[in-house]
Amino acid sequence: MIAIFDYGAGNLRSVQNTLGEIGCDYTLVRDSAGLNAATKIILPGVGHFGQMMRALDELQVRQTLLARITAGVPFLGICLGMQALFERSAEAPEVAGLGLYAGSVERFAPGARVPHMGWNELEPRPASRLMSNLAPRPYVYFAHSYYVPENPRAAATCTYGPTYTAAIESDNVYGVQFHPEKSGAIGLKIVENFLEI
Repeated sequence: MIAIFDYGAGNLRSVQNTLGEIGCDYTLVRDSAGLNAATKIILPGVGHFGQMMRALDELQVRQTLLARITAGVPFLGICLGMQALFERSAEAPEVAGLGLYAGSVERFAPGARVPHMGWNELEPRPASRLMSNLAPRPYVYFAHSYYVPENPRAAATCTYGPTYTAAIESDNVYGVQFHPEKSGAIGLKIVENFLEI
């Protein structure tokens, strides 16, 4: 069962539409039981890092998410769903992330036009399974003010001021800072790649 986790906010409808266009069956889940039944987990996220993490804690799924990821269940975090994998974010320094990876999500420097919104170019890493069979240097849709700095787990980078991590890939864990569900055919292919892993 492919589970889209619904924490009460986020771009669920567009993610659902993407999976529907691919022809993939999925279930919306809101609790640990749903996560425990999942064979793949997608965590979409929009809005504020602190609000998202507090919502996950109110639903009492933080430990279940970590346990399922640690057990090897394929996981895809979208936008905030990727940022949540890290220890903390400058957007809400008092709120702990999932802490699967060390480090902090940072805000674009003062003077940068934020949010970084619209189409920008990816620089995929050649060995990435998530980014396989894409056109060279594809364009995808971003909408964010905070970013993951360059990281050894990067499956793709993007440059908007600094060069930062636009996608991560590590064992069964995948994440994208951009919105594949709003990125046309390229986004569909990236989601398909995750579903086929």
